[in-house]
Amino acid sequence: MKKILLIIILCFLFIGQGFAQSKEGTKWIKNQFKQLSLDEKIAQLMIIRAHSNWDVKKIDTLSELIKKYNIGGLCFFQGGPVREAVQTNYYQSIAKTPLLITMDAEWGVGMRLDSVEMFPRQLSLGAISSDHLVYQMGAAVAAQCKRLGIQVNYAPDVDINNNPSNPVINERSFGQNKQRVIQHGIAYMKGLQDNGVMATAKHFPGHGDVSVDSHADIPVINKSMEQLTAMELAPFKALIDAGIESVMVGHLSVPAIDNRPKYATSLSSKAIHDLLKKDLGFKGIAVTDALDMQAISNYFPKGEANVQAILAGNDMLCLPGDIGASIEKIKLAIKEKRITKKDIDQRVKKILAAKYKYGLHNFQPIDTTNIIADLNKSVGALKSQMAAQSLSFVKPSVGISMGLQKKTAYIALNLAKPNLLTLALTEKYGFQIFYVNAKDSNALETVKKSVTQFDQVIVGLHNYNRKPANHFEIPSQMIQFLNEAHPSNWFHLIFGNPYAVGEFSKIQNILFAFEDNNFTQEAVLNWIEGKIQATGELPVTISEDMPYGTGSHPLKSSTSMVAPLKAKTQDALYASIN
Repeated sequence: MKKILLIIILCFLFIGQGFAQSKEGTKWIKNQFKQLSLDEKIAQLMIIRAHSNWDVKKIDTLSELIKKYNIGGLCFFQGGPVREAVQTNYYQSIAKTPLLITMDAEWGVGMRLDSVEMFPRQLSLGAISSDHLVYQMGAAVAAQCKRLGIQVNYAPDVDINNNPSNPVINERSFGQNKQRVIQHGIAYMKGLQDNGVMATAKHFPGHGDVSVDSHADIPVINKSMEQLTAMELAPFKALIDAGIESVMVGHLSVPAIDNRPKYATSLSSKAIHDLLKKDLGFKGIAVTDALDMQAISNYFPKGEANVQAILAGNDMLCLPGDIGASIEKIKLAIKEKRITKKDIDQRVKKILAAKYKYGLHNFQPIDTTNIIADLNKSVGALKSQMAAQSLSFVKPSVGISMGLQKKTAYIALNLAKPNLLTLALTEKYGFQIFYVNAKDSNALETVKKSVTQFDQVIVGLHNYNRKPANHFEIPSQMIQFLNEAHPSNWFHLIFGNPYAVGEFSKIQNILFAFEDNNFTQEAVLNWIEGKIQATGELPVTISEDMPYGTGSHPLKSSTSMVAPLKAKTQDALYASIN
């Protein structure tokens, strides 16, 4: 009778935590749980770092940690698909309790692994109106994760990026439109979870409006609770209501939530226990952002942060540092009655329930045959659609039209050699390409004199840094050039982070392509040829005359009159300035 009662209680417990189980599941969880010592229960709360490009010595060290402590899971970073699969098989084979395998793969596993094409960053997805396309990407990323034996993706990022100088979120966000962030966040989440991978909304309670990188120090957000509820918290509430199973808590100082100076939300019971779990009703797994970041280590050295994180209500600790010392610190907190064994037990049962749900009770070794081809299988077709649908054309000159029959120059800033776009424009239409190397300060003056003879000029900005520091690493002479008042028959193609245009917002006829790869270059070529229109909208405000939501301007094209030219020789058509 007692056994039956225990099973019933456990079932209700897991249902309340968002991981309802069958009788078989409850039996597996109970069996796994009873095999754990207190030290192992604490270790089950920890996710530690793994790299498939590590040398043998580091791999052996990680293997020993798995065997010695019976840790809860791994977070894989850089490496290669075959190596990661082989290592995952090995690590799972030596683990007493199956390991929860996680990855921070916001734009697919190619974000971390070589040989795999990356999906677009979230900011470029923010220019697309189609939630279904975002869902398809989430489903494709889920397929990648499952192929690699990954149960948890630390995505999507549902921070609202309403601070252009944000050094850490920026293009990882869907943008500054709250509703677009919510809709795309839910679509990405469902794409993952509908297809067998746990999604993670981050970085609670909202990391978008900061100007400090939490990897270096703790950012402070001075907003009222009303402001936070209306903006930063809205996506998290929406995803919780939609069934998100994991939330990552950021390292932020938010006085409206917890007014202790330099006290991170990831360590605050007011943020996690009270706000996230009680007020917002989250029943899934709360995981900290990496605890080895300086926003934490600067103020809570020697593992004390791990105790505070558990006290605050986190279920899992991401990259907690010294495992042995952390276990001892948490055991001491139990002895001092700051933490109860019951608190630990509840978290462990929740984690075991998640492991069962995502198939770790029946782990099958990963087959490495054709794994790279399988991981890349769905990427190209989706990227092609996304590149086309994200193109955003803003600030058009009155009556402007693109005429491929016109004598046209293409100024390729920061491009040292031909790419897909410049080759096609040269070979098909006879455009003259001027390659401008950043190292030659005199190049632009020469180009400016040369292009006066052309009927139409296209300026393409390529290969600049995606992060805003140091003006996106765009050479000063190029910024100066782009700040000049160009004639109305000039077009400007921006291949990268759109925020960069804030440095030279005087230009007009701007097409944002968001990324610089074959897919975006092909989409831009199709736009120039009049085959597609730019239907995307800016996901963020660039300047007063380029607010978010602008774009989707049709462009008149006289391409029907074009008779494509055949290049006689490469030398006759390229004017390369180095």
